[in-house]
Amino acid sequence: MRDFLSRHASLGTFIVVLALWELACRTLPIPVFVLPAPSVILHAAADLGLARWGEHLAATLQVALIGYVVAIAIALPLAIALTSSPLLSRTLMPWLVVVQSTPIVAIAPIIVVMLGAGNLPRVVITTLIAFFPLVISTATGMAAVPAELIELSRSLRAPRSREYTQIRLPYAVPYIFAALKVSITLAVIGAVVAEFVAAEKGLGYLILFATSSFKVPVAFASLAVLVCSSLLLYGLIVWLHRRLFPWSLSAPN
Repeated sequence: MRDFLSRHASLGTFIVVLALWELACRTLPIPVFVLPAPSVILHAAADLGLARWGEHLAATLQVALIGYVVAIAIALPLAIALTSSPLLSRTLMPWLVVVQSTPIVAIAPIIVVMLGAGNLPRVVITTLIAFFPLVISTATGMAAVPAELIELSRSLRAPRSREYTQIRLPYAVPYIFAALKVSITLAVIGAVVAEFVAAEKGLGYLILFATSSFKVPVAFASLAVLVCSSLLLYGLIVWLHRRLFPWSLSAPN
């Protein structure tokens, strides 16, 4: 029994919270537009229809995944460049910190005005949110290679490309996947933020529309779908790490 409880403690806690939530909404005078019961949220989700849920979910995931891939394509070469050149690191790192420190919510309307309607501004916003952890973690992993390995490589006159492909990048794999896990959730957040600013479909747009129309159960259902999507994407990255690089799982993240 103890082993069963330890394995399913999270699921059990979640079920208890849902049960208490449902009980509180049924017994206390809580308005539906303030806090709907889980049963009301499920009913509102069913009323919206599977087709509309699929349309909004596909729109959000499209922007999130494209922005995520673009962030990876920018971050990994940039991290290699920062590691290989101390001068470039001193030059670019303050600018990267400035970009990360700038509230995306504040500049999102400016990006939309500059780039116009469509998916492009939303992808740019998602990329800006997701790429910084990838750059920092990858650069940290490659810089953390023991100096003895680098000296051995150079003493054997190995080319600089092999130093990165066979020493630095393999050593940085746990760091890279740690950043990939964080960035995939940030990509979903970025897509939702972009939809708050300018969108005609998507889960972020649905939340904004539902709250403005006082359809709070629909907004809660949209939030639940967003959370489940983020968890599934996070789990996919974990699975890929275990499947492709099992030798790196014992290394510190």
